[in-house]
Amino acid sequence: QVQLVESGGGLVQPGGSLRLSCAASGSTSSINSMGWYRQAPGKQREFLARKANSGTANVADSVRGRFTISRNGAATVYLHMNNLGPEDTAVYFCNAQVPTTTYYPMNYWGKGTQVTVRG
Repeated sequence: QVQLVESGGGLVQPGGSLRLSCAASGSTSSINSMGWYRQAPGKQREFLARKANSGTANVADSVRGRFTISRNGAATVYLHMNNLGPEDTAVYFCNAQVPTTTYYPMNYWGKGTQVTVRG
C-alpha cells in the first residue's frame, strides 16, 4: 500500500506561481512513477505530468511550457506551476503507479489540494 499526501495549494493571483508537493509513504520502494492530475468543477480528471524512476518525464500539451515536474528520490514529487490563469483552478491530485503482474499498474491517489487562481 502507498499513501500520498499533497501540499502547497492555495489562492494565487493570475500570472503567479505555485509549487505543489506530494509525499509518499508505505511501500514506496514499489513505486515506479509519480504524477499529477487535476479536476476542475464539472470536468473530468485531467493528466498533467508524470515522471518515472528512470527520469523519463511526460507533460501534457495543455500545460507544457508552464508546468514542470520533478522528483526528490522515490517518494516525493513536485509540480512547478508558472503563469497561472483562472483556467488552472482545480483540485490537484498526486498519483503513484506500482507495477503489477498484469498489463495495468496499480494506481494510488492522494486526496487532492485545491488551487484557486483569482485576482
